[in-house]
Amino acid sequence: MAVVASTSRPSIASLEAPRLAHYLAVGLIAGAIIALQISVMRVFAVGSWSHFGSLVVSLAMLGFSLSSVVIFAGKDWFDKHWQGAATSALLLIGPLAVGSNLIAQTVPFNAIFLVSDPEQKWRLLANFLLYLLPFLAGAFFLGIVFLKSRTAFGRVYFADLTGSGLAGLVVLVSMYLFAPETIIVVPLLLWAAGSLLWFSAFSAWKSVVAGAAVAALSIAGYLILPGLLGIPDIAVSQYKGVAYARNFPDGKRIYRSVSPFGDLQVYASSYMHFAPGLSDNAAFGMPEVPANTYVGMYRDGDGPEGIMRNLAPAEQVYFRYLPMHYPYVIKARPKTFVVQFGGGISTQAALDAGSTSVTVAESNPMTLRAFRDPILKDVTGDILAEPRLKVIDYDGRLFLANTTERYDVIDLSLADSVGLSNPGGFAISEKYAYTHEAMLSYMHALADGGVLSVTLWNKEEPPKSVLKLYSTIAEAARTFDSQGAANDIFAVSSYLSTTTVLFKRGGFTEAEIKTLRDYTRSMSWEEVYYPGMAYDGSTAQKILDDYRASIFGSGEDATLTQPAADATAPANPDCDPTAPADPTLDTCAGAGGDAGPQVLPATALERMAWHALLTGGWERLASDYVFDAHALSNDQPYFAAYVKVADLPRTLDRLDLFQDDWGYLLIWATLGIACITAASLVLLPVLFGWRIVFSRSRGKLGTILYFACLGLGYIMVEVGLISRFTVALANPTVSASVLISSMLVFSGLGSLFAERIFDRARTLLPVVLLAICVLLLAYGFTLSLVLDWIGAYPYAVRLLLCFLLVSPPAFLMGMPMATAMTWLARLGKEHLFVWAWGINGCFSVIGSAAVPIVATSFGLSAVLQWAAIAYLVAIPAFFAVLLPSKAPAVRLVTA
Repeated sequence: MAVVASTSRPSIASLEAPRLAHYLAVGLIAGAIIALQISVMRVFAVGSWSHFGSLVVSLAMLGFSLSSVVIFAGKDWFDKHWQGAATSALLLIGPLAVGSNLIAQTVPFNAIFLVSDPEQKWRLLANFLLYLLPFLAGAFFLGIVFLKSRTAFGRVYFADLTGSGLAGLVVLVSMYLFAPETIIVVPLLLWAAGSLLWFSAFSAWKSVVAGAAVAALSIAGYLILPGLLGIPDIAVSQYKGVAYARNFPDGKRIYRSVSPFGDLQVYASSYMHFAPGLSDNAAFGMPEVPANTYVGMYRDGDGPEGIMRNLAPAEQVYFRYLPMHYPYVIKARPKTFVVQFGGGISTQAALDAGSTSVTVAESNPMTLRAFRDPILKDVTGDILAEPRLKVIDYDGRLFLANTTERYDVIDLSLADSVGLSNPGGFAISEKYAYTHEAMLSYMHALADGGVLSVTLWNKEEPPKSVLKLYSTIAEAARTFDSQGAANDIFAVSSYLSTTTVLFKRGGFTEAEIKTLRDYTRSMSWEEVYYPGMAYDGSTAQKILDDYRASIFGSGEDATLTQPAADATAPANPDCDPTAPADPTLDTCAGAGGDAGPQVLPATALERMAWHALLTGGWERLASDYVFDAHALSNDQPYFAAYVKVADLPRTLDRLDLFQDDWGYLLIWATLGIACITAASLVLLPVLFGWRIVFSRSRGKLGTILYFACLGLGYIMVEVGLISRFTVALANPTVSASVLISSMLVFSGLGSLFAERIFDRARTLLPVVLLAICVLLLAYGFTLSLVLDWIGAYPYAVRLLLCFLLVSPPAFLMGMPMATAMTWLARLGKEHLFVWAWGINGCFSVIGSAAVPIVATSFGLSAVLQWAAIAYLVAIPAFFAVLLPSKAPAVRLVTA
C-alpha cells in the first residue's frame, strides 16, 4: 500500500508513491548515463582507432550488475540508509565522470600495440576501470531508487527508459554544438538538472546547494583543468592520420566542422602526398608530377582522404596514372555515376576523362557542406559547381537500386580512405557499398555495354579483403549473367597498393581486352584476370599450403618470403625473353620456367581465385585458404573477421601475425570475459545470502532464466539494429542515437502500459512474449528491404521513419521487465527483486559482446533470430516468477 509522507522531511515511504518531480529526476539521471555512454564513444573514436561501442555499453551494464550485487549483500543497510546512499551516489556521478575522463587522457592506450607491448593491456584495463566509475555511481543511484519504489516499478522504469531515450536525441542534436573535446558537458548538464530536481522534490535545500556547487565545480573542472594541468582534452594516438598532419612542419588546419557525422578536419601541408594507387611509371612518364596536389580530409582523426586541388590543363595527364582511369580507357564520353564522392578524386577523374555528365552520391552531409565552404571551393576550383555534375545527397547504392537511369560507367573507387578495416583492426564495421546486393544494383544500373569499376586498397599480405571483394563481385556477376560471367570481368592489381575489378554488361570484346592489357602494361600493373586468360593450376595447392604454413606453421616450412615461379600464370606468345627484366611486369611470366620474371605469391593466389570463381572450384579453394574469403551480403557486410572460427585457438601463441584482425579476436576475448564476469556476479549473491535466496523464494532458477533471457534478448536487438539502421542513416553514430532513443522511448511507453496487464499477467504476458518473438523473426527477414526503401528519402524523413520503425517490438519489449519486477515486489521476493535486476544487467553485458560475433559468423538476421529465441524461452520461465515465496502448507487428512 502506498504511503505518502506527511512532512517535508524525506522518509522511506516517500518513494513508494513517487511524485512527478521524482519521475522527472530519474529520467534526467538515466538520460545523463546514456548521454555519457555516447560521449565516451565519441572520445574513443577521436582518440583511438574505434568508438569501442560494445565496450562502453558493457561498462554501463556492468555498473548495474555490480551495484545490484552490493545492494543485495547489504539490503538491510540500504533499506535503512537509502537516502544517504542515494545522495552520495548522485553527487559522485559528475566528479567521477570528469575525473575518469581527465585521468584516462594521461594513460592512453594504443590498440595497435596491444600484443607487442604488455603495458598497453594495463592501460586498456586502466581506461576500463576509470570509465566504469561514473556508470557505477549512476547504477547505485538508480538501483536504490528501484529498490525503494518497487511497488511503483513500472512507472519508475518508464521514467528511466523514456528519459534515457530522449537524452539520446539531445546528444544527437548537441553534436552540432559541442566538439568531441567538450561533448561530456552534455551529460554533466543533464546530471546537474536531475540532481537539483531530485533534491528539490524532497525539499532538501542543503543538498540543493551542495548539488549546485558540485555541478558547477565539475563542469568548470572539465573545461578548465586540461589547460591548467597540461593534459590533452583528448589524447589522440600518435599513429592516427591526423596526428601526422599536425606534426608536419608547415601543417595547418584550414577547415573544421563538427556534427553527429563526425569531427571533419582538413589539413594542408607541402609534405602531404596522397597518390591513391598511382602508377610507378608516373615518375618518368610525366614531364613533372604536380606539386602540392592534395590537402587531407580527416574524419574523427582517421584518414587522410585526399582532396585534389584544381589541376591546370597541362597537369591533368596525372589522372591517366590513377587506377580509377581504367573504365575511361574503353569508354569515350560516358554518362558516369560515382557511388561515393569522398574526397572528390574519382569525380575529378570522371570529369577529366570527358564524361558528358557525372552524377555523384554522398551520404554524409558534412562532406558536401565542407566542399561548399569558400576555403575548399578555392582548393578544388568549386568542383560542385561544375555544370556537368549532379549531386545526390544520399547513399549511391540506394539511389542505383531505385533509379530507372542507366549509366555507361559506374565507379566505386577507394571509398574507404585507409582501407577496408582500420589499422589495428578494431573497426568491425558494415561495408554495405561492397555487398552482393550492392554489386547487383550497380550492374542493373549499367547501360548496355556499360562498365562497373571497383578499386580498393590491396595492402594485406597474405591477401584478405581483396579475396572477399573478388568472391562478392563474381557471385553477383554469376547472378546477373549466369552464362557469360567469365567474359564480363577484367581484374588487375598492384602489389601492396590497389586492385581494380571491371565488370562490363554484355562482356568485353577482344579489342577492348587488348586495349586494357596494353594500358595495364604501360602502367606496370599486374594482370590478374581477363577473358581467355590461360591458366595452369599445378602449383595452386602448394601456394595455399605455403600461406597456411606462413601463418600457422613452425616457420621452417614457409616459403613465401621470396616470389615463387608461377606455373599458374598465362602463357604469352608475345613475350620477348631478351627484353630488360622489370620486376613490376609479368609479361613473360609462365612462358616457360625461367623465361621471365617470377610472380609474387599474392598475384598467383588472386589469379587462381578468379579462375576458381568463374570456372568452378571456389568452395574448395576457400576452404583450403588460411583466411575466410566468403562473399559479403547485406546480412554479413563485413570485411573483418578473416580468422576462421576453427583456427581461433591456434592464434593465441602468434597474435602478432593478426594485427589487422585484432578487433575480431578482441570481441571473442570480450565475450569470454563477459561470461566469466556474469557468472561471478550471478553467483556472488548466492555466497552472500544463500540461506535467504534458497529458503525464502521459490522459482529461483526459472526467475534467473527469465531475466537472463530479457537481458540477452533486449541488448541483442538494440545493438543488432544499430548495425542494420546504418543502411538508411549512413552513419553509425546517428544510427546508434536514433535506434537507442527509439528503443528506450517506446519501451518506456510499453512499461507504463504494462500496468494494465499486471493482474492478468499469467495469461497476457506469454502472448506478449510470443508476439515479440514473431515480430523479431519478421524483422530479421524483411528489415533490409524496408531500410533500402527508407534510405532513398530526404534525411529528416529517414530519421523519423527509422525512429518509428522500431516502435512495435520496442513497445512490447518494455512490458516483460516491468511486469515481472512488479510481481516480485507483490510476492515479497525482495532479494530476488534486487538479484533479478543484476542478472538482467549481467546478460546484457554478454549480449552486447555476442552481437558482433553472431553477426560476423551467421549474419545480422541471426542476431534478431537469437533474440527471438531468448524471448520464446522466457515464456515458460515467466511462470516461475509468479510462484509464491513459500509453498502452501500441506494439510494431512486422517480418517
